[in-house]
Amino acid sequence: MTGRAIIRAVAFVITAGVALDVGVNLETTQAIKSSLNKDGIFMPWNVPWIALVIGGALLLGLIAVLLTPFIIIAPYRWIRDQIRKAEVSDLIAGVIGLVVGLFIGLLLLLPLSQLPFADAGHWAPPLAALLCGYLGISIAVLRKNDFAHLLATVFAGRNARRAASREERDLSESRDLAESREGDERDDRDEPRREEHRGLRDRFASKKNARNEANRILLDTSAIIDGRIADICQSGFITGTLVATRFVLEELQHIADSSDGMRRQRGRRGLEVLQRLQKDDSVAVEISDADADPVEVDAKLVKLARQWRCSIITNDFNLNRVAELQGVKVLNINELAHAVKPILLPGEEMTIKIMQDGKEVGQGVGYLDDGTMIVVEGGRAYMQSTIEVVVTRVLQTVAGRMIFAHPKQTAANGANGNHTTHANNASSMLPARRTGTA
Repeated sequence: MTGRAIIRAVAFVITAGVALDVGVNLETTQAIKSSLNKDGIFMPWNVPWIALVIGGALLLGLIAVLLTPFIIIAPYRWIRDQIRKAEVSDLIAGVIGLVVGLFIGLLLLLPLSQLPFADAGHWAPPLAALLCGYLGISIAVLRKNDFAHLLATVFAGRNARRAASREERDLSESRDLAESREGDERDDRDEPRREEHRGLRDRFASKKNARNEANRILLDTSAIIDGRIADICQSGFITGTLVATRFVLEELQHIADSSDGMRRQRGRRGLEVLQRLQKDDSVAVEISDADADPVEVDAKLVKLARQWRCSIITNDFNLNRVAELQGVKVLNINELAHAVKPILLPGEEMTIKIMQDGKEVGQGVGYLDDGTMIVVEGGRAYMQSTIEVVVTRVLQTVAGRMIFAHPKQTAANGANGNHTTHANNASSMLPARRTGTA
């Protein structure tokens, strides 16, 4: 059964039921009683009253079925089309305006119901509610931009006042700290005042320590296995507290117990790196029992980082992208290594060991400590030898940088050969000197 048929059936049932109820109630009125005989026959038409009521109810029901598309379905479709065409902001503003208008109409209900003239106490309250609802919708939709600007201005002013209050409080605390330091240097004899200032400094120091404790960095399994995190911590670039969670340690142990020899070696190296970090005094390492709902380790790290508002240190490309999409700061060791690579310019000299042949004839290939490839023209003659080269050009590719160079000896010999050739050419251009006697 379609929706239109259901609506028509409901309209028929409601109309017929209302007509039956009205017909039964009319039988008790004095005007109808006077027209009925003792057998219930409506004497003007000589028809039983109950049959007349049923027939009228059925007739009105059929009329309702015929008029339903015009009085129910057509307005419904029109309202639906208008809602589809309207913007979301207009709908939200209309709903808010309707609620406000109906609330105002509710406030007017009591005074309007007390009006004595023209029976206004019965029709004035619903009319006021309709009018207030319509006005609320119209005003809210037409002036929605003004209301939005007003709310934005109010909230912006509140935020500005909060920021100013916070800045003033920080400035006051800084001023108190400066005054306490000056007082300590100026008057060493005032012991009570010095003790008060010392307590103030201790309070600021405790706040600073609390902020440092909150500066946590979650360790990922890939960063621990990589091993470079230990060298980075020794260099002093990590200032926060490294947090290794229990589920990361369990993953490390699972890798270390793997039947695959390579995975087992990587897992054991990760455990050794973590033990080395614990013994290092330059960085604080914390073993946390915190856990999260997801099953995967990466999802747990991201959820903990969002809860603690801290960063994650990792080498995993996928974890890096997922964490950044969820607003988590990521410290990627590979990106750090790429950022600290030395910048070489054409003409610079370096020492390189030729390790293998190049693709072209006579080329030799060497590598820097960070893995950057150096292609040396004519370097094949220096295979497995350490020579000095001169950079000729630097090529940036998708896989990384590629540097082209020439052996320094060849460049120097080429320069000397060119100098000798130019000198010979210059001497040949001079006039010949006469010898002997005339």
